Amino acid sequence: MNRTIATASDFNNWTAHAKSLPETAIRHIMGDCQKAEEAMRGWNPERENFYRDQYLTYRDELLRRA
Repeated sequence: MNRTIATASDFNNWTAHAKSLPETAIRHIMGDCQKAEEAMRGWNPERENFYRDQYLTYRDELLRRA
């Protein structure tokens, strides 16, 4: 399902997924999120924010590990 905005369920799923991954995989996902966010910039602000939320959720896992 391709929703426009992130839900609480999305955040829970991303958090659980990030916890199960090695750092290199998290960084790869973060890079993909940044590219997707940039692609949406100026065209679809809701999707831009969706990918930003996803990026920040995965980044939070890296910060927890630091």
